[in-house]
Amino acid sequence: MMEFKFNKFQKIVLVIIIFGFLCRLIPHPPNFSPVTAIALFGGLNFNDKRVAFSIPLLILFLSDLIIGISLINLFVYLGFISVVLLGSQIKSIKFGNILLASFLFFLISNFGVWILGYPKNLEGLLLCYTMAIPFFGYSIAGDLFFGYLFKFSFRKISSILPKSAN
Repeated sequence: MMEFKFNKFQKIVLVIIIFGFLCRLIPHPPNFSPVTAIALFGGLNFNDKRVAFSIPLLILFLSDLIIGISLINLFVYLGFISVVLLGSQIKSIKFGNILLASFLFFLISNFGVWILGYPKNLEGLLLCYTMAIPFFGYSIAGDLFFGYLFKFSFRKISSILPKSAN
C-alpha cells in the first residue's frame, strides 16, 4: 500500500483547496466566496506561480463539476487568473487591493455575461453591468471577509512554515 506524505506547505495548499471547494458548495449568498481572496493571496504569497494559478482554478474546476459547467466559466476562470496576476503585483492584502480585485473580476466575468446573453450594443452592455450590481455587493463583502481572513490566518500559518516553502 502506498503512503502519501505531505510537507507543511503541501498541507496548507490542500487545506486551501478543500476550504475553497466546500465554500462554493455549501449554501451561501450569491458570489460570497473565498476564491477571489485565494487568488489574490496566492499571487501575493506563493513564489511558485504555478501553485498560485493552480489553486483557484482547481477549486473552480472541481466545484464546477458538481455545480455545472457552461461557457461563462471561461470568463470566470479568466477573471480569477487576472486576480492572481494582480496579487503577484501588490505588496500586501489591504482594503484597496481587495476592492481592485473585486472590481477586476466583476468587469471580466460580466463582460462574459454580456457576450453570451445580452444584445451586443451599448445598451445591452450597460444593462448587463447594471443587473450585476446587486451581486457585486455580495462579491465585495465576501472578498473583504475572506481576504482579511487569509491575511490574518497567514500570519499564524507562516510561523509554522519553513521560509523556503512558500
